[in-house]
Amino acid sequence: MPADFANGYLWLYLLVMTEKLREEGKFRYIEEGEGEPLILLHGLFGALSNFQEVVEHFSKRYRVVIPMLPLYELPVLETNARNIAKYLDRFIKFKGYEQVMLLGNSLGGHVALIYTRQHPEMVKALILTASSGLYENAFGSSFPRREDREFIRKKVAVTFYDPKHATDELVEECFQVVNDRNRVLRILAIAKSAIRHNMAKDLPKMEMPACLIWGKNDTITPPEVANEFHEKLPDSELFWIDECGHAPMMEHPETFNRLLQEWLDKRGL
Repeated sequence: MPADFANGYLWLYLLVMTEKLREEGKFRYIEEGEGEPLILLHGLFGALSNFQEVVEHFSKRYRVVIPMLPLYELPVLETNARNIAKYLDRFIKFKGYEQVMLLGNSLGGHVALIYTRQHPEMVKALILTASSGLYENAFGSSFPRREDREFIRKKVAVTFYDPKHATDELVEECFQVVNDRNRVLRILAIAKSAIRHNMAKDLPKMEMPACLIWGKNDTITPPEVANEFHEKLPDSELFWIDECGHAPMMEHPETFNRLLQEWLDKRGL
């Protein structure tokens, strides 16, 4: 698909998804399909588009739900990974789900882990892709300089194996975020809380089936992170995607969906 057409399709998709965004009480979310709840948890710079192909594929069989996590709505002093997990707990209770499958990317994986530690009886399966929780090299070793779009472009490109995925639209979105002082303060607060909150000691207690899908070329949560998750989670399977960075479901959506579907089928989920 030509890049200009693909970008146009993405924004059309975003428009459609935004129109489907539901608001009930204090919650904003997307819900597609019927069946077992499969909750998708986005990362620190996540967006609806990150899970475009996942929603389209899995909503044919599951109730796919994307809650919009309150990354920028909480008071600065309360903005951390634990409180975002508490928000997830309130959302799941609000929806009345008896059990859920959690799929988290990057920070979303970390939120899933915190929730799972606190409510293991609620989690039927745990799916992590490029999850933080053990180690994360966010933005390399520095935060983007607000005044420099090209600097941001290079840092966004690090997310992917193929820098073509660092589109002008994605760079502009990140540029707008890091030029908003209130958002920057919350991003830094969340990032610092995630670094402090290492989950290594908690993982052996998480006995539900766990699927790990990782890019072999991820430089933010590198392969050794995936291996450690695999070693510490009692019932986990690890799958690699070649020529893939920190967002497998964006960079290789067909492979990601196939690996996850085969794992779900194998586990009877």
